[in-house]
Amino acid sequence: MILSISQYGDPILRVKGKWIEKIDDHIRELAVNMIETMHAANGVGLAAQQVGEALQLTVLDVSQVEDRPSTMKLNGEDVDPKTVMPVVLINPEIEIGGATETGTEGCLSFPEITGQIERAKSIIVRAQTVEGDTIAIQASGLLARAIQHEVDHLNGILFIDRMNSAAKAALSSRLKRLQKETKRGKRIRPQDEQPLVSETTL
Repeated sequence: MILSISQYGDPILRVKGKWIEKIDDHIRELAVNMIETMHAANGVGLAAQQVGEALQLTVLDVSQVEDRPSTMKLNGEDVDPKTVMPVVLINPEIEIGGATETGTEGCLSFPEITGQIERAKSIIVRAQTVEGDTIAIQASGLLARAIQHEVDHLNGILFIDRMNSAAKAALSSRLKRLQKETKRGKRIRPQDEQPLVSETTL
């Protein structure tokens, strides 16, 4: 089932997600619906807060992005990210690498808004799957960026918080307009959305 995506200005986006103690049918169904919603919106990641649930749950799929490659190790083994996508991460805990790089990011909660965001080039994330297994993912490239973006969401942090002050000031009027639309009750349905940079919309 395709869910509505919360826009900037919705208080849920600033709420830190609750730790998931039990992976039950609700969590599994939510993960399936989030994947369907992410795909419908041409996104590469979606956090539970973006569909109105303050939980430590995110889904990712970078398999359709050709121009921003990713590398991935799953439990220490090199894998082609395309072969294991989509990925569901429950209660993710992230380790950030030392070197950073700046890259373009968008966000499904910020239609047609993008920015240059500095992120770690490589990360390690440990999480549970919907089956309850514990996995460790070592990632670089777009996948590392997407995981960092989504884990931020799970902690109530938005990509605009990572922008430099000049970039955020330049977007000020658009952000205010988006907040007003959100307060009027407008919510995004993925089939109505036309992302500006679909392959990098997180």
